[in-house]
Amino acid sequence: MAPGTSSSHNSGNFDAVRTGAEPAGSVLEHVPGVRTQVLLILAMSVITMGATLVSLLAIRSPLQNLITQNISSELRHSLATFESMQAQHLAALDRENALLADLPSLKALMTTSDERTIADGGVEFWKVSGNDLFALADRDGNIKAVYLRDTTVDSTFRSALAQLLVMRTANYLVSNKGLFGCSVQPLYFGSSAEGTLLGYVISGFAIDRQAVDSLTSATSVQAIFRSGNQLLAGSPSLAGASIQPAAPLSVAASPSEPYSIVLNGERFLAVSHDLSSRATAPLSLIEIKSLDQEVRAIHQIDRLVLLAGALALILGAALMLALSRFVTRPLEQLATGVRAFASGDSSHLLPYRGTREVRELSSAFARMRREILHTNQALIESERLATIGRMASSVSHDLRHYLAAIYANSEFLATHNVPHGERNEVLSEIRNAVNGTTEMLESLLMFGRTGSGLRRSEQSISVIAERALHLVRAHPDAAHVDFTLHADDPASIIAFVDPKQIERAIYNLILNGCQAPRAEGVKSRVDVSVLARNNEIEIDVADNGEGVPSSIRGTLFEAFVSEGKHKGSGLGLTLTQSIALEHGGGVTLVRSTPGETVFRILIARAAHSAHSLAGSQQMGEP
Repeated sequence: MAPGTSSSHNSGNFDAVRTGAEPAGSVLEHVPGVRTQVLLILAMSVITMGATLVSLLAIRSPLQNLITQNISSELRHSLATFESMQAQHLAALDRENALLADLPSLKALMTTSDERTIADGGVEFWKVSGNDLFALADRDGNIKAVYLRDTTVDSTFRSALAQLLVMRTANYLVSNKGLFGCSVQPLYFGSSAEGTLLGYVISGFAIDRQAVDSLTSATSVQAIFRSGNQLLAGSPSLAGASIQPAAPLSVAASPSEPYSIVLNGERFLAVSHDLSSRATAPLSLIEIKSLDQEVRAIHQIDRLVLLAGALALILGAALMLALSRFVTRPLEQLATGVRAFASGDSSHLLPYRGTREVRELSSAFARMRREILHTNQALIESERLATIGRMASSVSHDLRHYLAAIYANSEFLATHNVPHGERNEVLSEIRNAVNGTTEMLESLLMFGRTGSGLRRSEQSISVIAERALHLVRAHPDAAHVDFTLHADDPASIIAFVDPKQIERAIYNLILNGCQAPRAEGVKSRVDVSVLARNNEIEIDVADNGEGVPSSIRGTLFEAFVSEGKHKGSGLGLTLTQSIALEHGGGVTLVRSTPGETVFRILIARAAHSAHSLAGSQQMGEP
């Protein structure tokens, strides 16, 4: 296909894409960064938040130390209270047990030495005592009868009682039935100094949830009794709790030394008291008080400080916003003026207020804008004159050629002795010259009004291609050219187009292929194919010419470029490109080698697709 017919008035956008240049204004539209106003408010916010956090840290540490000291003091006081309560309770139990041991009926019962008799008779004495635990043992320490409230007795519990008798000084019975505070009183026949030992009376009270709850009510401190890792009794909310030590959960070196533990996810401060010397098994009392409950008071203070910080932040942000507007608003107005100028509005007002630096910048931009407008106007005038010159140079040559042919043949017809056959031949040449002149004028008119007045309707592109091919066959340059047309089903390649415009575009490409220079002896051939894609129609026009020289491929679609051709005004490819752009597509040179050159037209199927695609291409999008 011949090189030479050129692009539309929008080809500058495509040139910008091919060369990597940015369309005017595109850089200004996508400038990254942070606004000065945002930076000022952010800096003030960081300072306010930092001061708030420092205040929180300064308040929190002394408060935490004070709370820890108060809880430690309460725990130590609770230990003293527990010792006093237990001493009173055990003293009362000893007195009660001594009275039972002095009863003659109980002494008489123990003289029987029969275990069943003792077990049956001891029930009355247990009921009289009202204790949780009551047991009778012979003088050798053998347990004869055991009575427990709400539970049964097994051999393990009897062994624990025997251990209690052996230790003598123990006050606490640690068993599989729980923890008991016990009193052991010997039973004598006669006086305790001169009488005969008959056995022992054992009485005890259960140290369970109710007992611990009484201690908690008196001291406001919760308590746990444990033996090894076994929890024996605890406050109602802690009995059976899973202990996770935040500090080693062992008996403290000193009863007054507090340490921290975690119970069911809550932090406590604890003080341990070792009772193993007075118990039948390792036993410790752990008194605890929740740190988290006390820390909530600190959190309340934290919330107040944070609220004050938030108020300071809001007030500071409002003040900074008012101050920053004075600085940044003129900058924003200047940026708006730059964007307006980039989009073609050179009359947008520039800021004349603000800081000195902003006013100097605005003044400098105003001067630059005036210089750019003056330079741009000069370039437009120069390009207009150059375009007129190229048009005059191209058109005048062809017009002179056509007019000379019409004038010479007209003079020849004016002679009297012109044979009939020659007369028809001369008339045909005159007709061709007139048609060529008309076609050139139509191309110029279409080039001048491209982009206006499209009359779209649903058309079959294959039918339009057939009409264009039929028109080309009537052109003199197509006299010895072989044509082929490959098209999909006409019903499958429907598009919403202006049929006259699309016909003209296809006609220009086919005629351009007919006019392409070829090697000597090569039969001219032009192949046209019309294919349907998803949202567009693809039209390929191939010829077997010598190809487009690489030196002119960069200016292939410019107006009035006809280098390498012997005919034509240089508007063929220009009009074809403009028409394709108006229909949401474009024209591309697919490949060009000696013997094969292929041009491709893309046309959008739907009108809205055409408009959107044409708009994107005019913005410089690929």
